[in-house]
Amino acid sequence: MSDTPVKAITPLPWKKIATRVVTILLLAAAVGWTLNHISASLQHNPDPAGFRRGMIQGALMPMAMPNLLFGKDVTIYSTNNTGITYKLGYTAGVNTCGAIFFGFFFWKVSRWRKRA
Repeated sequence: MSDTPVKAITPLPWKKIATRVVTILLLAAAVGWTLNHISASLQHNPDPAGFRRGMIQGALMPMAMPNLLFGKDVTIYSTNNTGITYKLGYTAGVNTCGAIFFGFFFWKVSRWRKRA
């Protein structure tokens, strides 16, 4: 048998876990509130949605999930749009938002692995 020391994994204190949960819930509430206001203001615009509005709605689409899970109907796609330019903007917005989120997530995971 070898006498190699084993690193003990120390669990996070409950205070730190509770703080993270509260922070995540507050952030989700702020995102939901912001999404509702932006969505409402975009819907009142009589002009057809173009590339820029497609980018905004595409970037906000993944953030609509918490609202949809709690039964709040949020508009995530404009029916009054310019066609291909809106759809290109919407697709670019969704992909950009995903790249930022997953890029940050994988960067954080790689930092955790380097520490261990």
